[in-house]
Parts: sequence; structure tokens; C-alpha cells
Amino acid sequence: MTMNHFSASNLSVAKGVAVDAISDLDAVHTCLGRAPCQRSLPARAGQRGVALVVALILLVVITLVGLAAVRGTIMQQKMAANMYDRQIAFQNAEAAMRAAAASIPTSPGSVARNCQSASVVCLTNPFDDPNLPAGSIKTLATSQYTAGTLATGQPQYVIENMGNFQDPGANTGFNQSANSHNYGVNGGSITNIYYRVTARSGDPAKGDRAVVVLQAMIKQG
Repeated sequence: MTMNHFSASNLSVAKGVAVDAISDLDAVHTCLGRAPCQRSLPARAGQRGVALVVALILLVVITLVGLAAVRGTIMQQKMAANMYDRQIAFQNAEAAMRAAAASIPTSPGSVARNCQSASVVCLTNPFDDPNLPAGSIKTLATSQYTAGTLATGQPQYVIENMGNFQDPGANTGFNQSANSHNYGVNGGSITNIYYRVTARSGDPAKGDRAVVVLQAMIKQG
């Protein structure tokens, strides 16, 4: 009787172990169907690399924005350099203009030609005139003006005699300006010699730099 009782007990224990094993196996199967249990087993089939594509697109956009910014900066630097070069050229041309105007009364030999003569044709820009007499283009002496180290060289000028004309500021004798003389008013006739001075910042053949050309009418008399 005792032996039979022991066998029954062992059988009960074996059944309990089997039931527990089946319960654990069911729990495992049940856990596999739940969402929290899927974290330990990642679903690789759902990853399609979308984050990589988005990152590459953003990288391309940032690169294009950077290139546009660099291009704009380079363009602004070129504009500033060209403006600075033109300012230097303008100062050179203005210096030549003042020096040429001051030399007219003291240096009549510096006048290139008399444009009032019937046989002389003077173009608007004497520097481009092939009929300009040789030696008419004067280079400003360093004793009068010294160009800076950033300039292309010494400025140049041409002086031309434009002829005698009525002085627009003179009184014709009837309290009228000289313009009234053109309409038949008789009175005092005062004429003056007018010179045309054309100055440029330097010889354009010396480099690819800005060249400024200035022109003015100088009254003498």
C-alpha cells in the first residue's frame, strides 16, 4: 500500500511538471503575439531606409545653400574692388583736369590744335581721334602730381582751342546777357577763348583696369 501511494504521488508530480511546461510554452506563444514582446525581436522587414534618403536630400540642399552664399560673397568682393579701382581712376583724372586748366595761361604750347579752323575736325573724345597731332597727349609730370601705388600710372590730358565765343556773363549794353546778342541786340561785344580739356586716369594699354575720362570747357580772357 505504501509503494502504491508513492507511485501515485510521483505520477502527480510528473503531471504537475508537464502541466507547468505546457503552461510556460503557451505563455511563450502568447507573449510572441503581444506588442511588448516584439521589442526583443525587431521586424527587419519594415525598415526601408527612408531616414537615409531624407538625410541625403537635406545634405544636398545645405550644400546648394552654401554654394549660393559663397558665390554671393565673391560677387560682392568683386563689386567692391571694381568700385575702389574706379575711385582711384577718378581721382587721377580729376588731378590731370586741374593741372591742365592751370597750365593754359602759362603754357600756350600745350594746346594741341585750334578746332575753330575750317580744316580741322575735332572729335568728341580726342584720345580716339586718329587725326590728333603727334605729341598732343600730355602725361602729367610727377612734380605736379604723383599717382598712388595702386594707380595704373600718371594721368594724361589733351587741351584743344575751341575758338572765340560770346561771353554769356557779359553785359551787352542794354542790361541784357550775351544770349540776347544772338537775337539782334546790339551793344558791347565781349568774347573769350574757350579751351576744351579732356583728361583720363591713365594709359588704358597698361593693364585691364578702370579708365575714367573727364572733359570740361575752360574760359580764358
